[in-house]
Amino acid sequence: MVYIVAMVIAFMIVMFIVPIVRKVALKVGFVDRPTKRKIHATPIPLSGGVAIFIGVTITIWLFMDHFTLFRTILLGGLMLLVVGLIDDGYKSKGKEFPVWPRLIIYIAVAFIPVWQGIAIQGISSPSSAAMIIFSPAVSIVVTVVWVFALINMLNFIDGMDGLASGVCVLSSLTLFVAALIGNQSETAIVAIVLAGSCLAFLAYNFHPARIFMGDAGATFLGYTLAVTAIEGAFKGATLLSLFVPLLALGVPIMDTIIVFTRRLLSGKGLHHADNLHTHHSLMKWGLTQVQTVSFLYLIATVFSLLSIVVMLVLR
Repeated sequence: MVYIVAMVIAFMIVMFIVPIVRKVALKVGFVDRPTKRKIHATPIPLSGGVAIFIGVTITIWLFMDHFTLFRTILLGGLMLLVVGLIDDGYKSKGKEFPVWPRLIIYIAVAFIPVWQGIAIQGISSPSSAAMIIFSPAVSIVVTVVWVFALINMLNFIDGMDGLASGVCVLSSLTLFVAALIGNQSETAIVAIVLAGSCLAFLAYNFHPARIFMGDAGATFLGYTLAVTAIEGAFKGATLLSLFVPLLALGVPIMDTIIVFTRRLLSGKGLHHADNLHTHHSLMKWGLTQVQTVSFLYLIATVFSLLSIVVMLVLR
């Protein structure tokens, strides 16, 4: 019942705040303007990340028993929100925010979980009788790479109405199930709050979208999912159960691998925006936005179900 109440509260907060931040964004011109690379044809407010951040952090604060996980999400999320809003502000003026300041902030944020004692510390044997403990240096590197990667991966797939928010709902629910199976109440709260917040945002973000989450929202969601996976599915993971978080976040991981491979083969820089993402390819094949997003939801659902099967088999 606590999880249901937390999900409903997060849902209601985001549902209430989105119209407010949308109205303000339209009034001040904080919108994503159409370009040759963009799919939408009219300016769309970019302020959805603010609503998601408020909904997630307030609800977690209300239900969290211990402060460490909340503080980690709040500190890193606030930094990503600020730099994301600056980046989105540049977009609203038809400009590009330099990549290096963003990368520096993303790397700094990726160290926050380690600083707070949330890290991937090792891998246990299938029988859990023994555990391979990473050295402090390896633990830090693995954790930082994972967090940095997820921050960017969620941002990469946020290129179509409802895609990132819908995939985040499915990934969060999968991590929620993993937390329940592992008796991890804190990560279960975070995961279900994420699901409720993203579900509410999806009501405004599904095609035709009335608001975008922007870089501020996408990077915050990627970071929070990464931290939740570390504190939950990765904690005491066996070699086989490592597939649980990887499958739960399968769509953004799959898309990033495909895009980076294509960019390398075409000789383009890995950080340059383009139309090589999976959703772009599906639309080039003739699918509509709704068909493309629905197909990727289906793929995400398959990944999530496989993840749950792995959990049940290893239980």
